[in-house]
Amino acid sequence: MAPSFYQLHQDIKYHQHSNYWLSGGRGSTKSSFISLEIVLGIMKDTDANAVVMRRYASNLRESVYDQYLWAIDTLDVSHLWADSVSPMQLTYIPTGQQIRFKGADKPEKIKSQKFRHGYTKYKHFEEVADFKGWKEIRNINQSLNRGGSNIVTFYSYNPPASVNSWVNQAREEEGRREDTLVHESDYLSVPRSWLGKEFLADAEQLKKDNPKAYAHEYLGEVTGTGAEVFNNLTIREITDEEISRFDKIYHGMDFGFAHDPLSYGDAYWDAARRRVFLFNEIYQVGMTNREAVKAIKKLNPMNEIITADSAEPRTIAEFRDYGLNVVGARKGPGSREHGFKWLQDLREIVIDPVRCPNTAREFTSYELARDPNGNFKAGYPDGNDHSIDKTRYELESLMKKGGFRPWK
Repeated sequence: MAPSFYQLHQDIKYHQHSNYWLSGGRGSTKSSFISLEIVLGIMKDTDANAVVMRRYASNLRESVYDQYLWAIDTLDVSHLWADSVSPMQLTYIPTGQQIRFKGADKPEKIKSQKFRHGYTKYKHFEEVADFKGWKEIRNINQSLNRGGSNIVTFYSYNPPASVNSWVNQAREEEGRREDTLVHESDYLSVPRSWLGKEFLADAEQLKKDNPKAYAHEYLGEVTGTGAEVFNNLTIREITDEEISRFDKIYHGMDFGFAHDPLSYGDAYWDAARRRVFLFNEIYQVGMTNREAVKAIKKLNPMNEIITADSAEPRTIAEFRDYGLNVVGARKGPGSREHGFKWLQDLREIVIDPVRCPNTAREFTSYELARDPNGNFKAGYPDGNDHSIDKTRYELESLMKKGGFRPWK
């Protein structure tokens, strides 16, 4: 076991968490660690079984299946385990407990796993980034989280470079749960003799040739694709104490259309440091105007002015009839591009991911579009920008200062 996993081993041993996200670069030995933990866990708990999954069943044999055979051999307990390829499983001979290997491309073979004795205590999703999305994994968990307590789920993956990747976003959202621990590792904490000269030489050469690729592939960092629009984001909790010192709050709203959500939020402008704080949000599809007004008044009890999308004057009028102090954004030619550039040029945009998770998601995942040749398209793509638009509206009076001419 590499030193970077010592503390994690103790956490698992004493059942301090239920979900473990293991993120790392090449050679970090995260999958080796998980296989050792599950084999040991089954041998210590007579009710424990495991299901190990990859997105495609065809990838099981020469990846996780061989990995678990390695773990059994490393622990010198191969005489206590029977292996089978069809069906693909490992059986602990003294009790009949099993480790089963399944592909998510055949979901009918994952649902309702029944064991001769015990339940599915351990689940291991290997190469999580290959799965369709969090919904697919959530459905699998709902099927397997039955029949026992102290269920432990492992998610192992090399993080994609783009913040926009679903797995990077899921890791951030799920990582805020009290029963979840996120662990990061890389090859630098692994004994050099385990990796070999060729591996180390390749890593060092890439470090010289392409530092960004090295950071992503070997250190497991989310380096970005170069298409990110906002590189000035700080995603952190904004405390009640900080908010109590905000002397002027700006309020903005982008109306929902058809399947688009209504987006409302609050912002504070720190002029001295040229930074914006974004906190509080309402972000919901299918919300009636009356419901929206009621929810907004809870976040804006003094009914301060809200700047909203002026493209829907009838909607603004209806909100005003319900007692909300709404005005339309002035917009104008070039206002959208100017708004994006103004936000990009700020020293910092601080977003609270707890109070406004959708705002954090939109800003961090917003990227420039590419043409079929991989070149960036001109302009800012429309879509998945409802919170960004409401931010433009609420801060438009600040953006207009300093001689902005296209807005008339």
